[in-house]
Amino acid sequence: MSAKILQILIPPSANHRSASTTTTRTLYLLRVQPFLDFRRKHLCLFHFHLPPRRNLSVSISALVSSNGVSEQFEEEAEAREAISQILQESGLSRKDSIQIASNSPKYVKMLVDSVRDLDESSLWNSFSQSEQGEEFCFRKKVCYMAKEKGDNGVVPFLESIGLTLSSSMRISRYLSSETLPALIRKVNYVKEMFFSGSDREVLIGTNSRRFMMHLSISVDEDLQQILSFFEKVEARRGGLNMLGSTDASFQYLLESFPRLLLLSIESQLEPLVKLLENIGVPRGRMKDVLLLFPLIAFYDITEIKQRLQALHQVGALDKDVGKIFLKYPWVLSKSILQNLNNILSFFELEKVPREDIERAIRSWPLLLGCSVSKLRLMVEHFSELGIQKRRLGQVIARSPQLLLRKPHEFLQVILFLEDLGFDKETVGKILGRCPEIFATNIEKTLKKKLQFLSDIGVSRKHYPRVIRKYPELFVSDTYGNLLPRIKYLRESGLSEKEIAFMIRKFSPLLGYSIQEVLKPKMEFLVNTMQRSTREVVDYPRYFSYSLEKKIIPRYWVLKGRNIECSLQEMLGKNDDEFAAEFMGVGRMFVPLSNNLQ
Repeated sequence: MSAKILQILIPPSANHRSASTTTTRTLYLLRVQPFLDFRRKHLCLFHFHLPPRRNLSVSISALVSSNGVSEQFEEEAEAREAISQILQESGLSRKDSIQIASNSPKYVKMLVDSVRDLDESSLWNSFSQSEQGEEFCFRKKVCYMAKEKGDNGVVPFLESIGLTLSSSMRISRYLSSETLPALIRKVNYVKEMFFSGSDREVLIGTNSRRFMMHLSISVDEDLQQILSFFEKVEARRGGLNMLGSTDASFQYLLESFPRLLLLSIESQLEPLVKLLENIGVPRGRMKDVLLLFPLIAFYDITEIKQRLQALHQVGALDKDVGKIFLKYPWVLSKSILQNLNNILSFFELEKVPREDIERAIRSWPLLLGCSVSKLRLMVEHFSELGIQKRRLGQVIARSPQLLLRKPHEFLQVILFLEDLGFDKETVGKILGRCPEIFATNIEKTLKKKLQFLSDIGVSRKHYPRVIRKYPELFVSDTYGNLLPRIKYLRESGLSEKEIAFMIRKFSPLLGYSIQEVLKPKMEFLVNTMQRSTREVVDYPRYFSYSLEKKIIPRYWVLKGRNIECSLQEMLGKNDDEFAAEFMGVGRMFVPLSNNLQ
């Protein structure tokens, strides 16, 4: 054995080359015949720093005698050859069979251990004399054990695509009627259609949590299976975030729904893909659909169409159905569709305009998983603030997610606003104008906006006035919108103190677009009207008037009469008052177009 291994470990010319303490040898521990390409691609390489030549034989002897490591690798290589042979007998190409055999190490080890157990127990003697001795080699023993397993190559294939050995063995029992080539074709099809091109990896896990969090109705059997699937994934390392991993999510899906690989490509999977494409589901989003509602793969296509038609009850046109379905694939559940009727009936009794409810459900279909009793509780809180009937419809249509808010979180926002000095009536007005505020986080959003006001020089005593005039401040993007507007005003020559004064007087200034409002009006003020930028400090409401319809016409009227006045006198009056004071007539004079040039 030593001579044979030395022949494998060291090429024939090795003894004629000089060796040094720093020379690195690559020792080939496997000899595979006749699969030479298998050896080149898959043999295990070990790198050793060899000692000087005089100690070479001692080092190799130590390697050869170390717990039979070389024999172990030889046996595993023989086992891979045997598996590759069986896979080729199942109809696979040589290349594919080698790849599968090389990527199923647990299966290989299981077969090797099984052969060793029989060897140690001398149970191979029970076979016929013709099978004993030299001819009944290790490879043949592995072939025999693999065939005794009866999985027809399915188990090593499943392990090669990432499943554990135990899962592969369990799933293979469901797939006994499938040939290996057909199974591989299905796996490739599902991966190509549903697990390629997705750019929403993070959102899949987030949506699965959100779906479960806002589910408060009794569920049907199908939805219960999906919840069980989510719970199993959540229990794994990485939790539901792993649904965003293509390889991991595919493995989890097969483990929970192995019947997926029994479906016909032609009669089930291809029609499903076509249906999803027809309702507007992009290829990169089909993964979302399958992972968030796996049972869609087992539904009859006609049944899917019928369930989706139920969305017409909320005014969804055909082009809208796909959008709603993408936001909430659970709309295919019978329990969800039944709850849709309950929700519509509830709001009808509350005399909320039907179009507002339909709009809310179309934009936030997660409402369909919310029980009527929970909705009623939130509606009662709205009513206490004076939000009822039509106003309730306006609030719900604008911020439907507010209905899913936990009652105590909603009440905390009310208390937060009351602490700022607002009474209940004013809080109700804020809710009616900007309901999104009540769906935000106090620490992460509301308090940070107050800090923003403090940072730009607005003191706490002015907070009520600023917020009352512009409550949308609370839901504005600080870095994307608010700070760039402050920066523009600074670049226009205004000091920080002047900007803070302007915001105290007219906080809606923070909501105006730089390119569409602030910049053109400031340029007209400076370049055409020949006024100082500091005039807007005394009258920041200047930016609220239409440039084309009010600022420009009145400027030319005053210029034509050589009248000088402040911005407030120029713009603060209505048309009749302006005409009476500056033109001596009772109706606003609109200058000719050539006066505007």
